Amino acid sequence: VIEKAILIGLSHFKQTTSKTQEYLEELDFLARTAGIEVIRSFTQKLDRPDPKTFIGKGKLEELKELVEATGAE
Repeated sequence: VIEKAILIGLSHFKQTTSKTQEYLEELDFLARTAGIEVIRSFTQKLDRPDPKTFIGKGKLEELKELVEATGAE
């Protein structure tokens, strides 16, 4: 069984969007090297991570729908 993943990068006030994208690309490479199928990756810009979910409410809903639709883990 091939594991499926959705990758999320968070840009915060101390980090540029391009740096976040660079980190996300590296994570994508590592995941694929480990045999994980990357379904989708995206970024979100927040001043600081949400203490409960790390991402915002809207992105969390989008993530839930994507997980249900794709079977990502």
